[in-house]
Amino acid sequence: MEPLQNDDPAPASDTTEAPDGEALGKMIRDARKAKGLTLEDVAKSAGIGRSTLSKIENNQTNASFEIVRRLMQSLELETPQLFVQSAQSDISGRRDYTRTGHGEIRETPTYHHELLCNELASKRMLPYISTIKARDVTQYDSWVRHKGEEFMYVISGELVLYTEHYRPLKMQAGDSVYYDSGMGHGCVSISDEDAKVLWVSLGG
Repeated sequence: MEPLQNDDPAPASDTTEAPDGEALGKMIRDARKAKGLTLEDVAKSAGIGRSTLSKIENNQTNASFEIVRRLMQSLELETPQLFVQSAQSDISGRRDYTRTGHGEIRETPTYHHELLCNELASKRMLPYISTIKARDVTQYDSWVRHKGEEFMYVISGELVLYTEHYRPLKMQAGDSVYYDSGMGHGCVSISDEDAKVLWVSLGG
């Protein structure tokens, strides 16, 4: 792919990266205090223990995506770029399984995501299937960006992948791409049906 020219249409690159544990904890603590809520209030609403919430706020534990998702809902916050950096783990021999159509659904204005194998709290890769609802690059308020690297495989339909440093890339079913997900990016469907892709993200 060739580098983008400045006059190519693309979203502004002002999105904040997915936070690390310390930044995530501070964001949750600040939001809780701004709403005048106690640790007990938020922990009960999110269905976790008070001590667990305290450890998350003070970066003393790595929260799973599911716990962060519930906390974001309780505090009326947007889950940061969908991705939460997974904890390192020395556990071996783990396995997770998702039946067809039974992944965790996550809606955004531009994507319909189905998170796969999300019962494992500490994993380095985040696999998910996405239906790309966006039909024009102007539907993105800003670039999507987060730490790590990303693999995308087009399952069906056609799309254009916009990236911060390259020209728009037209892709169709069977095509794949691997890129630095810290580079601003966003996809737009251009086929009659919304394009569907498999994404695998590796946290930094």
